Amino acid sequence: MALSDSDSRSEGLWRHGIWCLCLISANALAAQWTVHPGESVAAAVKAARPGDTVRIERGYYLEHVLIDKPLHLQGIDRPTLSGSHRDDVIRVRAPDVLIEGLIVRDSGSDLTAQNAGIYVEPGADRIAVRNNVLVYNLFGVWLEKLKDPEVSNNLIAGLRDIASAQRGNGIQLYNTTGARIINNRISYARDGIYVDVSHHAVFRGNTIHDLRYGTHYMNSNDNLWEDNESYHNRGGLALMEVRRQVVRNNRAWGNSDHGIMLRTIVDSRIENNVVAGNDRGFFIYDAESNTISGNRVIGNRVGAHVSAGSIHNDVDGNDFIQNQEQVRYVASHDEQWGSKQGNFWSNYAGWDADGDGVGDIPYEANDVVDRLTWQHPLMKLLLNSPAVHSLRLIATQFPLLRSPSIVDKHPRMQPLAQDWRTWIDK
Repeated sequence: MALSDSDSRSEGLWRHGIWCLCLISANALAAQWTVHPGESVAAAVKAARPGDTVRIERGYYLEHVLIDKPLHLQGIDRPTLSGSHRDDVIRVRAPDVLIEGLIVRDSGSDLTAQNAGIYVEPGADRIAVRNNVLVYNLFGVWLEKLKDPEVSNNLIAGLRDIASAQRGNGIQLYNTTGARIINNRISYARDGIYVDVSHHAVFRGNTIHDLRYGTHYMNSNDNLWEDNESYHNRGGLALMEVRRQVVRNNRAWGNSDHGIMLRTIVDSRIENNVVAGNDRGFFIYDAESNTISGNRVIGNRVGAHVSAGSIHNDVDGNDFIQNQEQVRYVASHDEQWGSKQGNFWSNYAGWDADGDGVGDIPYEANDVVDRLTWQHPLMKLLLNSPAVHSLRLIATQFPLLRSPSIVDKHPRMQPLAQDWRTWIDK
């Protein structure tokens, strides 16, 4: 029998009332536990029921805490949990856990055991680690075989007093899906963020410095790396054996090797990044079918080192400014860049007779002068001399002097970025 409108409304109100009672009952069942200085955090966690909150008052707690149920672990006025330099400080093996507001320090240093400040075991989905300070741990946060983990607004500093190879990583992700790594500050670990077999993740707003690699990606697809800053590392960002990455609006500067490494990467977008003052701005190795656009490549020893069959990439609309070598290209045939709007090259020696903003002759990266400066670095002292300009012009007339090169047929006469001067000598 069909219900009348009034009966339908009554049934809807009844169902809503039952839902509200269930919600109130669930909240009523969730208890709050408070740990005072001198008491045990581990004991409070063990006594708590799933869904409870354990509040830890400001103090210093020598603890190893195991969380094996959904729980909220909340620090009040930043209490300290110390693992006394052994094992993990906090170990999580249940889903839906939130850890926030703590100082977590002094894990063990056993690389085989992967000791961590916070170690999250497989299956502990939806872990959230927020607003903590993690210092003097081997690994800061270890995440393995998880769905939808979040690590945000944490300060992570590793074992700065030992050699880099003996340290763990700031944040380690292995076999995760849907991670959100947001607004963390990471330093003095081995790698800041290590990502392996982890997909559909977002890395945004992180500041990473004084590490081996700021970020080390391997075998991970469909991730977003956005608005991060990586400096004073050996390498800023290393993307290796990956697909469908979006890498945009990042800043990689002052790194002793590369700013951004693109190694065995396909179908990805690398756009609007700044790579400045590195040994190599971009290191592009075995990279195919990527879009590299809108980047500012400024003041590096080598703007872009391109090798190992890096072909069919759309490299357009970038500014290459005051790099000691704009491009070091190692291949057996020319590769075309700038097919639509062209790139800007600060050492372009051509002209724009018709005033359309585009050079009238192509830019070639590997001409005879470039090869001579690689072999005889002191030649750089003469790069602006009339003799060197004459040598470049002669080389264009005699193809036998020419080696395979990056060729930009539409070099722009002015850079697109207006703020490029702020990155000189960074």
